[in-house]
Amino acid sequence: MQHAPASSSASTDTPDRLNDFVIKLANVNGTGSASANTLLMKSIFRMGIPVMGKNYFPSNIQGLPTWYEIRISRDGYVARSGRIDFMVAMNAETYAKDVKEVSPGGYLLYDSTWPRPALLKRDDITIFGVPLARICNETFQGVRARILLKNIVYAGALGALLDIELDVMRALLGESYANKKSLLESNVRALELGYNYAKEHFPCPLALRVRRMDKTADHIMIDGNTAAALGCMYAGATVGAWYPITPSTSLMDAFKSFCQKWRIDPETGKRNYVIVQCEDELAAIGTVIGAAWNGARSFTPTSGPGISLMNEFIGLAYYAEVPAVMFDIQRVGPSTGMPTRTQQCDLTLAAYASHGDTRHVLLFPNSPEECFYMAVQAFDLAERLQTPVFVMSDLDIGMNDWMCPALKWDDDYRPDRGKVLSQEQLEQIDKFYRYFDKDGDAIPYRTLPGTHPKGAYFTRGSGHTQYGGYTEDATEYQIVLDRLKRKFDTAKTLVPKPVFDGRNSTGLGIVSLGSCDGAVREALDLLRRRGVQIDYMRVRAFPFGQEVEDFLASHSHIFVVEQNRDAQLRGLLTLETAVEKAKLHSILYYAGLPMSSSVIVDGVLASAPQQKLAVGV
Repeated sequence: MQHAPASSSASTDTPDRLNDFVIKLANVNGTGSASANTLLMKSIFRMGIPVMGKNYFPSNIQGLPTWYEIRISRDGYVARSGRIDFMVAMNAETYAKDVKEVSPGGYLLYDSTWPRPALLKRDDITIFGVPLARICNETFQGVRARILLKNIVYAGALGALLDIELDVMRALLGESYANKKSLLESNVRALELGYNYAKEHFPCPLALRVRRMDKTADHIMIDGNTAAALGCMYAGATVGAWYPITPSTSLMDAFKSFCQKWRIDPETGKRNYVIVQCEDELAAIGTVIGAAWNGARSFTPTSGPGISLMNEFIGLAYYAEVPAVMFDIQRVGPSTGMPTRTQQCDLTLAAYASHGDTRHVLLFPNSPEECFYMAVQAFDLAERLQTPVFVMSDLDIGMNDWMCPALKWDDDYRPDRGKVLSQEQLEQIDKFYRYFDKDGDAIPYRTLPGTHPKGAYFTRGSGHTQYGGYTEDATEYQIVLDRLKRKFDTAKTLVPKPVFDGRNSTGLGIVSLGSCDGAVREALDLLRRRGVQIDYMRVRAFPFGQEVEDFLASHSHIFVVEQNRDAQLRGLLTLETAVEKAKLHSILYYAGLPMSSSVIVDGVLASAPQQKLAVGV
């Protein structure tokens, strides 16, 4: 073990480590560490430095290990790094694991109030012992206060070691406790105790450090669930129904808070929204469909197990052609799986949800920013196409802290309600036929209840004709099913287009989606530094349009990068496009943690044809 020298002299800057390293904080769930960890991340963000926070937490209420990972990246990379440069080890039960995770040449800070001989097993890292518990016991009163403030003390020590500006940290505490003077004073005191202890006992700052930049202007820190909830409000959603499930519950919590602030009539106090916590997921999707049938923009947030239970109702909405929006915040399955870990394992489930022949529109956001904008698109598509639409987020996007460009809104936006006949239009027609394809785009006209007697019809989940009547006639039934298939073709022209990076002649390509995007983009940079040129297409929606077909046709060796075991995106591409199956080569990661770029780099270098790698050199 390298003992940290008791010196306050500043170390020489090492350019490779300046604003480019990873801090991991190991704690126990329920001890209040989230506030300290967020303080660290936001302080670095306030210094203009790109930063990303990822929380790895257990699915119980408290008492089990939890980790928070902060990546500082001067280049703005947002994926998990795959290495740990500075570990804060606060959980005795995980010391052995936490010490092993630190990369050679890295650092570790622990509470030295008690001896920890297990920490002596590493001689290639620097270890800082700070008597956190003793400092708090000597300064603060109350067991709970001492536990909570111990976290702020280590935040202060890190501030000194990493050169995080103390005034920025104080300012953030001031914002958090603006109306709680006593809490503000105790937190600032704890912060300064940790900061001063590190300054007195260790060389500060380290070579591993931060320095103010200007790369966070016009950016915000936000999680995907909050951004999606904000998008729902801006889209005009007025009905939300859900059954609590990790990791989607915070989406509805955020929507409720926005509605309580902005959707209450200031004069009458009347709420202009309805939020229903249902008895189960079946009731939730039933409520959404009923509200949408009545003309409200309605939605439900859920995860894989919830989608499984909703299948029959989803089929009803597809066949009866009722708009519905679902946010699937994907987690690890199957069954209960690991509720607080991330995956992209619901693609096939959502694409073909329900029994019988169904195909559904899926949107794949890559960040909280796209969660906001795609929430709006989801409601427009659902009403334009008269069908269920899924926004396929995941736990990494939904519950972690992301740096995103400030969200912008067009005040000229008007919801696309699709083909909804007004009272005047109904008065001018002889007869309304609910499922008749008048315009040749496979989308019929619909009416809202109470608009006009001519617009009344019976909504059937059983066999019906294009005129809306009940049938078991084979021909009449098939006419409706064939039109629904053509409507899916129409959807290809309306969904968000893919995003491309690179147009080379090597024949190598990568296809990916969602939260893999950050890891792929970092991997592309790393590969290009090695002389490997490779094109990239991020699909943003299902069904796949002509642009996807063209990319697949123009590349001879295509890596499909995704976070599930069974290569579900590759399976959808094989089923729904003309691509040769032999062209597609999977790079899979499904351990529950966000994907890192090394998985992709290693996968490409291991299996790409050598002659194609050489072309890019």
